Parts: sequence; C-alpha cells; structure tokens
Amino acid sequence: MQRLAHLIYPPQCLGCGTVVADDFALCGPCWRETPFLGGLVCDSCGLPLPGEDDGTRPRCDECLQIARPWGRGRAALLYAGTARKMILGFKHADRAEMAGPAARWMVGVGQPIFRPNMLVAPVPLHWFRLLRRKYNQAALLSAHVAMMCGFDHCPDLLIRPRRTPSQEGCGLAARFDNMQGALCPHPRRAAQIDGREVLLIDDVMTSGATLAAAAEACNAAGAKSVSVLVLARVAKDI
Repeated sequence: MQRLAHLIYPPQCLGCGTVVADDFALCGPCWRETPFLGGLVCDSCGLPLPGEDDGTRPRCDECLQIARPWGRGRAALLYAGTARKMILGFKHADRAEMAGPAARWMVGVGQPIFRPNMLVAPVPLHWFRLLRRKYNQAALLSAHVAMMCGFDHCPDLLIRPRRTPSQEGCGLAARFDNMQGALCPHPRRAAQIDGREVLLIDDVMTSGATLAAAAEACNAAGAKSVSVLVLARVAKDI
C-alpha cells in the first residue's frame, strides 16, 4: 500500500517540493542550504561558537549579558535560508507534517541536555491566536519530542491568559516587557511541575523573552530545573 501511495503521491522535499526518495526528507540542494547546528554551541541557547568543544559548557555573548532563567538550551537550526522558509510554512501555511522530521532534528541536538523522566511542555499560544492558526506548532513539536524520548508530555502545562502584542520589530527591552507575567502554569497542572526537570519546547528563539517567561513560570511553580529546546535560533551577523 505504501509503494502504491508513493506511485500516486510521490514523496516531496520539505523545502522545495521536488520529488525525493523518502517521505519527509530534503533534496540535496535544500539539505545543503539548511543551516543545521552542530559542533561547539552556547550551552544556554545553542548558538554556534568558534572553537572546539572541550566540555566547558561555554555561553555566547548574549547569554552572558542576559540572565537566563533556564539552565541549558539547544537549537537544531539557524533561522535562515531553507530553514526559515520551512518554519514559516510550518507556522502559517498549515504545514503540520513538518513536526515529525523537525522533532527528529531537535532530538538529535538535544541529547546533551536530556535527563531521565523529563516533563516536556510547549510554549503556549493565547487562545485567540490558536483559534486563528488552528494549531500550536510548539505543541506539535513537543508531542513528537516527548514520544521519541519516552518523556512525559503535558501540552497545556502552561497557559497564556494575556494576549501579548506581536514581537516582530520590537527591540530587546520591549520584547521582555511584552512577556512580563504573560505566561503561568495551568491551574490544574501546576502540581505536575513541582520537583520535576522541565523541558520547554518552541519553534524559534529570537531574544529568548518568551522562553524566559515560560521558564520563570515553571521555576515559580517549583521546577527542579528548566531546559529549553527549539527548532531554530535567530542569530545576528552569522
């Protein structure tokens, strides 16, 4: 049946739509143009750093200047090139099929920060934005990551009771001001956080303001530790 389905609907590249050999794969040119992250990276946000990994858990300049309320973090891609195109389709063009392969990339880079029995949760959307978008892309990613790793998953661990303005075009200070107190634990889920190692999932990290609000909410509810894993990291001058 799968062979027949491939004859009728051949697998297409996630990046450009050209025919490829396997489902949910990238063609050669798109693979080369997709900025996967590896090697030495910032231990807080996954940003690539010069040099070789010597086990010292370095941090980038931004994470040295901004207090991060989480412990460790990783990103699978730079938000550029084919990666940016795919993520925009994932968020705004109903490309929900991206979640599975994207989660595999995230699990690959997330191995150094995983701990046994982590509680996985997505960064939430406000209900109005969720209604317009039809799904929370972070929740799709977190469900796949939790399943692949055998971790507990709580898609509504956090909620966003206040509708925040768009962060696009905002400066660093404005981004953090927008998110101040915008996220909190779900009243019926807060007890699940106490004493747990929480892994927060989002699609893109820019300044880290949204992830910071989510991590602060988890810390206030008694999380033992908070780590973050994102599909892509926005980076300047790279």
